[in-house]
Amino acid sequence: MLAAASKTRHEVAKVEELPSGSSKIIQAGRREIGVFNVNGTYRAVLNICPHELAPVCKGHVKGTNVPSQPGEYKWGLEGEVLQCPWHGWEFNLNDGKSLHEPHRCHLRTFETEVSEGMVYVLV
Repeated sequence: MLAAASKTRHEVAKVEELPSGSSKIIQAGRREIGVFNVNGTYRAVLNICPHELAPVCKGHVKGTNVPSQPGEYKWGLEGEVLQCPWHGWEFNLNDGKSLHEPHRCHLRTFETEVSEGMVYVLV
């Protein structure tokens, strides 16, 4: 039986330096990872868009149109959608899935943790 690979904890910022709606890109070994405070929950994704390898974490965090009745337009997921800066692909920061093709396209996500006032990413 193989032992589970241990994860390395990478310091991101003090909690007060990453308020709700903000983000920070860090270097974690050879990976560049974007860490986002999504409504008080820290989310981390690899800074590579699966579409054309763009630096996705440099895109805007916003909301998007959500399912609604014909002729009706509802806005939702405010502060939870990362839009790639190159071609506008949208990803839900809560699970990394593409809004267009959630079963085929997604961002690589990483665990985060808060300990003693610091935010960390586990890689």
